[in-house]
Amino acid sequence: MALALSFATSMQAQTHLTQTAAVQPTLSIVAQTVESAALALPEAPEPQNSVPAASTSSSSPQSVPASAATPPSATAPASAPAPNSTPPAATPGPTDAKQQQHDESERELKAEEQQRLLGVVPNFNVVMNGQATPLSGKQKWNLALHSTIDPFYFGWAFVVGGGYSELVDSNSGYGWGPTGYFKRVGASYADNVNGALIGNALLPQLLHQDPRYFRKGTGSIKSRIWVAALSTVECHGDNGKNQFNTSNVLGNYISGAISNAYYPANQRGIGLTLENGSEVTLFGALGGQMYEFAPDIIRILFHRHAKNDPTATPVAAPVPTPAATASH
Repeated sequence: MALALSFATSMQAQTHLTQTAAVQPTLSIVAQTVESAALALPEAPEPQNSVPAASTSSSSPQSVPASAATPPSATAPASAPAPNSTPPAATPGPTDAKQQQHDESERELKAEEQQRLLGVVPNFNVVMNGQATPLSGKQKWNLALHSTIDPFYFGWAFVVGGGYSELVDSNSGYGWGPTGYFKRVGASYADNVNGALIGNALLPQLLHQDPRYFRKGTGSIKSRIWVAALSTVECHGDNGKNQFNTSNVLGNYISGAISNAYYPANQRGIGLTLENGSEVTLFGALGGQMYEFAPDIIRILFHRHAKNDPTATPVAAPVPTPAATASH
């Protein structure tokens, strides 16, 4: 029995040694195979956008390529305009040009409505420099209405239209006394309103004519007298050309016809129409002389007054030159 156990034990030990001896060559072959495969594999490449720490710390910002510093998405295309570039100015259209012309004429009209001779007599309908932007229809009406409500014309109606007319017994059909006086005042003011609204607003708007007087201001006295006299029958059109002043002439006769409604009954008729229309037209030639020369006369008078004024500021003595100082 012991012999059998000893034999079995020796056989088991021999079998274990045989298996161990068989495994060792196999492990050696596997290790050699793994080592050969590891040597055959290529090394992993370094990332292209990685920058060594040493070179980053030692190089200046200018050494970094532009493509690496600026992301592709932030790079603007070459054809894109610069952010600060100024776009070309838009060409004004017909509407803009018309609005600019209206604004310019409105500024000129506001200045003309402040014009007065000697600070009293209205000079609203005068273009002092002889050049002006055409007025719109609404502006012509505004200018005419501004004249009709001016205090000067109310005073003229009371002093000249009422007082002087009664003194010389003009329009005797009105009678004497307060009743006749106020009738004359009303007739004088009505004549002024009719002439302004018809001759300076309604007809100029319909006929596209300028109701203002364009002062010449320069040239010979004779030429200026002639231009001023012709202003009652010649005017500027809205197109800038000289035209027959239909607005003024026709407006005077229309106003004369309307005056038949409030003048004394013994004066009414075609004769009154022709008389009033012709009278106002002829007086317009004299009014042109006042528009043309009154500013010059006022300037001369005030200039002489300033020269003869003993309180005027004396002229300063000339400052000596270096050469004159050295001679002393």
